[in-house]
Amino acid sequence: MSNQGFKEKIAVPYAEALINQAQSNNLLIEATKDLSLILTVLSESKDLQILLKNPLISGFIKKEILKQLFENQINTFVMNFLLVLVDRRRISFLNHIIEKYLKLVYILESTTIAELYSAVDISELQQESLIQKIKSMTNSNQVKLVVSKDIDLIGGFVIKIGSKIIDVSLAGKLKRMSLYLDTN
Repeated sequence: MSNQGFKEKIAVPYAEALINQAQSNNLLIEATKDLSLILTVLSESKDLQILLKNPLISGFIKKEILKQLFENQINTFVMNFLLVLVDRRRISFLNHIIEKYLKLVYILESTTIAELYSAVDISELQQESLIQKIKSMTNSNQVKLVVSKDIDLIGGFVIKIGSKIIDVSLAGKLKRMSLYLDTN
């Protein structure tokens, strides 16, 4: 079994259990917001990721660090979930569990996830305009725009919606031109 398949096998049951528990407690929106915050903190702190994945650091220390970081920022329900992950030695899979949770919630809420890769920062107004266009293209009620900066694009942007890719970047245009010239 591949490493990615193993992570998926671990993450899915925890993500599904978290969704079920959040729904039964009417905390789905709050839990989603809190988990998005945690995912952002994890993505910005490699040291925290390393600490949580280190099996030599005791569960007690990991719990204390998580409490200090998130105690007054997230719902008690989500904090308890994090502590359970520490107890079950699954905290190292937190990124994968949260990502799977968010994907399942977006499916549940019929939200389209669009990944935007841009050479420069995109303003809020531009993002909102893109969201409206994506809503009309996909007939979705909600669109979650995940913005990433990619300087290799030179200019323009690339949008990925599921398996569909819309490439209006300068690098993409140059590549298409090169392919066209090679065939002639």
